Amino acid sequence: MRNYKSFLKSPAIMVICFSLFYLNISAQQKPWKVPAEFNTMKNPVAKGEVSNKSGMALYTKNCASCHGKAGLGDGVKSRMLKEFPGDFSGVAYQDQTDGEHFYKTKFGRGEMPKYEGKLADEDIWNVVNYMRTFKK
Repeated sequence: MRNYKSFLKSPAIMVICFSLFYLNISAQQKPWKVPAEFNTMKNPVAKGEVSNKSGMALYTKNCASCHGKAGLGDGVKSRMLKEFPGDFSGVAYQDQTDGEHFYKTKFGRGEMPKYEGKLADEDIWNVVNYMRTFKK
């Protein structure tokens, strides 16, 4: 029992525990302010199979490498990012408005690239519709 207690008090274990704690904190996303006009913006693209199919193709090509196939933030590039790319299946994401998702996708921030000029607005709306299918 004594060896176990001294093991837990060792400097190496303390450093490992601190590192894990730090990584957990740094993996959380920082608040992302969205201009008010986007918060209330309505999605002009009807939700449904056609939009989801288009959104899925665009998401797979442009988003899945960081955000993961199911939007869990576990894409192959996610390990190289400084910030966690987010979990689209969770309540924190799903409770945001379509306009907020549109803004974040169109204009980006930090490691999240902007898709303004790369994707048409209608395509971004299709991606937003598809990402809504990631609910837990």
